Amino acid sequence: MPTLILVRHGRSTANTDGLLAGRTPGVALDEHGQRQAAELPGRLRDIPLAAAVSSPLRRCQETLAPLTEAAPGLPLHTEERITECDYGDWSGRKLAELNDEPLMATVQRHPSAAAFPGGESLRAMQARAVDAVRDWNARIEAEHGPGAVYLMCSHGDIVKSIVADALGMHLDLFQRISVAPCSVTAIAYTPLRPFLLRLGDTGELASLAPPDRTDEEGDTGGDGGGTGEGNATVGGSA
Repeated sequence: MPTLILVRHGRSTANTDGLLAGRTPGVALDEHGQRQAAELPGRLRDIPLAAAVSSPLRRCQETLAPLTEAAPGLPLHTEERITECDYGDWSGRKLAELNDEPLMATVQRHPSAAAFPGGESLRAMQARAVDAVRDWNARIEAEHGPGAVYLMCSHGDIVKSIVADALGMHLDLFQRISVAPCSVTAIAYTPLRPFLLRLGDTGELASLAPPDRTDEEGDTGGDGGGTGEGNATVGGSA
């Protein structure tokens, strides 16, 4: 099955202002976020991406704009199921204010029980995001083969919830995961299990490119493909 590269959008004006943006319209990248987005094509230059999939929100679309400009043949799709969590009445509020809300303790300590007033629950957010990944895995594999690599640009809580699912972690532990703006997380999905290859990476990404195989079958050890338990590429050495 394919390898998924998850990109959190670059730093936004809401990040700078300490706001919980949610789905508030018009939230854009700030100047630093624009620079982060401009650097993304160079970071990904060695990865043969089959497709890019984006949240519909502006900050994600802006993050991918330099990448699609640098690779005009790269298909770009919008996926509603990886949009930001619907924080309901909390959307657009200062995070400093929200820290005093009784619900914030639940969000931090027992997120599987958290549902935002006028919005959605974190359980529902994770379910739709994981469903989207599974559907896109099947589509990318059908169209490009099992060794394909594709990209999704989404939001912090979405990325963290997908990582938690890949690691077999309960949602109540997902707040232990941290992904910075414009960081890259990579997950290789296999019939055995998902393998987390990168988490919140802000540096070199060339080693995520599929190996240049010289024989047809290869093996399940070393640097090549395969899905055996000892596979180094999708195990500890990647």
